[in-house]
Formats: sequence, structure tokens, C-alpha cells
Amino acid sequence: MATIDIHNLSGDKVGTLDLADEVFGAVNEDLLWEAVKHYRAAQRAGTHATKNKKLVSGAGKKLWKQKGTGRARVGSIRSPLWRHGGTVHGPQPRSYDYVFPRKKVLGALRSALASKFADGKLIVVNAFDVKEPKTKQFRQALDALKVETTALLVEVPRHGNRNLTLGSRNLDGVELVHGNEVHPYHLLRYDRAIFSQPAIEALQLSLKNSSSKRQRKPAEDKAAKKATGSPRRRTRHEKAAEVA
Repeated sequence: MATIDIHNLSGDKVGTLDLADEVFGAVNEDLLWEAVKHYRAAQRAGTHATKNKKLVSGAGKKLWKQKGTGRARVGSIRSPLWRHGGTVHGPQPRSYDYVFPRKKVLGALRSALASKFADGKLIVVNAFDVKEPKTKQFRQALDALKVETTALLVEVPRHGNRNLTLGSRNLDGVELVHGNEVHPYHLLRYDRAIFSQPAIEALQLSLKNSSSKRQRKPAEDKAAKKATGSPRRRTRHEKAAEVA
């Protein structure tokens, strides 16, 4: 079982935390790609629209009679064949969201956490103990944690820490999310992921309980079962020897 150091906002180590192998294990890059694709598709507004022959501006009068002029027949100035006419089969407002299995989202979240931990970009603090709602002070705390670029802050829901919200919202490249709202897209988008200890413990427990039985089963149990396995089937010659 892997462990990770716990720091305070001053950058000092104050403890360690055990990480579950079911959560911080293998990284499934294909599943991460699917999760990010679904998230970005759901974020699309889908408000694009074009005007068809019915909606475009222009009269509906027939410009000239059907026969006898020598010109091509035409019914309306709003015809798609004409300049400023309607658009045929143009994009219309729609939702780009689609159904994505919850088990896949949770699996992608486990892979994203494992990837951050393997890259050494996962940080755990004992608490976001922000004394004042000052952006400068919180920037100093990030510097003490050696956060030089973008960062994702993850805190438990209903934490009531207004100083954390006010102190971090004006920092460019820093986003604060609740532990029950974190998505694999967030973890991949930001360079560093900073969790409070209660947030990472709650998320780890939830992901561990939602993992498959095959992932939860320890490797030693598998080896023991393989060693004790079912008895070997007797051959035909062995059965004949017993009868004789």
C-alpha cells in the first residue's frame, strides 16, 4: 500500500496517509479519453442555428410566370439556390450530451488520481486553514507547497470556509471544487491537485467501495485460492486401478 505525505499550508510535513491500491493503481488512458470527451461534449452550448427557407427574410411572391419568359422557373426569392436565400440542412440548436455510464466515470476518476500520484503532482494538506480572505496570503501558501503553475483545490462539501473561497477565486489558474463534484477532466486540466485530508479520505473511500470485486480482492487471496484450487480430476487409468 502506497503512502503520501500530509503538509500544512506552511509546507511542513505533519503526517502521512495510506492510499488504497484499488484507487491508486493502474492508469487506463483510453477510459480517461472517453471521460474527457463526454465532459467537453456536455459543456457545449449547442446554440448554433441557421435560417432555412421558412425563416429567412424575403417575400414569398413568385417572381415571374412559370412559362414563356425563357428563364429558369423560380418560386421564391428565398430559394436556397439564390443569394441571401435559406440554408439547407444547416445546424440547429441541440444538446451534445449523451449517456455515459457511471462506472466508467468512477473508473476514469481512479485512473486520474493514480496518474497524478504517479507523476508526483498530488498534494494533501491537513486543512485549508486560511486565516484571512487575502489573495496574497493564499498565494504565499501555494508557493510554500511549491505550486508554480495551475492548481485544483478540492475541499469537502459544505466546508463553510469562506476565506478559502474569497482568497483563491482571484488567482489565475486556480479553481476550487467540492469533493463530490471533482471530475477526471479537472484533474487532467490542472498541473497540481491539492486535496484537504478529509476530502481525499472521503473520495478514496467512495471510489474504493465502488470498485469491482476483482479490484478489491487482495493479490494474496488470489494466490492462496490458486494454490489450494479444486482437486485434480482422476484419469481413466487411475479409476481402473481403483476398481481392480
